[in-house]
Amino acid sequence: MRLDKFLSDMGCGTRSELKKVIRKGLVKVGGQTVKDPGFQVGEDADVVLDGMPVCYQRFVYMMMNKPQDVITATSDSRDVTVKDLLEMDRYAGTDTEEEAAAAASRRDIAPVGRLDKDTEGLILLTNDGDLSHRLLSPKRHVDKVYYAVLERPADESDAGAFAAGLEITDEDPFTAMPAELKLMEDRKEVFLTIREGKYHQVKRMFAQRGNTVLFLRRVSMGPLELDETLEPGQWRLLTAEETEALREI
Repeated sequence: MRLDKFLSDMGCGTRSELKKVIRKGLVKVGGQTVKDPGFQVGEDADVVLDGMPVCYQRFVYMMMNKPQDVITATSDSRDVTVKDLLEMDRYAGTDTEEEAAAAASRRDIAPVGRLDKDTEGLILLTNDGDLSHRLLSPKRHVDKVYYAVLERPADESDAGAFAAGLEITDEDPFTAMPAELKLMEDRKEVFLTIREGKYHQVKRMFAQRGNTVLFLRRVSMGPLELDETLEPGQWRLLTAEETEALREI
């Protein structure tokens, strides 16, 4: 790949900025100064930018506990986005500061799927487009588990209706795939497992049953479970075990 792309992928600056830096002789490859932004390098190249080594990492995977009032997007002119939260004071992992900073500064990462603005919980951010597609593909039927607090208690008839495939008859009708509703002790707190991601789906499913969702948090997506130590707004890089489990989907 081009040297300027290598550095840009690692969050070292924009391609136009890096072309100027390279031409000033501030980049070395294999110990030799390179002034050509188009110089071809491999992912394992020994690259040093202004005295600092830059290691290439093709894919990055991050887990965030999205807070309420934050939108699932990479940029927005009005609202705070999940990508805006990738700051070092919000990092809560065990990787080195350099590793976390390099991952957070990448321009090619994006959230996998979305959560509503007023919904909190698990968001995966990555630049692995193939993995994102597999997780979101309706054909994969990847489980997504939500914890919900309801206005009134749910009951076994709700669980049966969800398991049968609930027909939603609002302004955008559809029939939901069979879902699993787990009732907690007071039945106002529930866990709902769905295998698709329609707009406001969880809220619409309960609304169809005459109930209202007061609070909603996504707690897992496929094999990935929300790290309970992450406060809303905090994030960390995935472990090797978590990454491997996702890749097996």
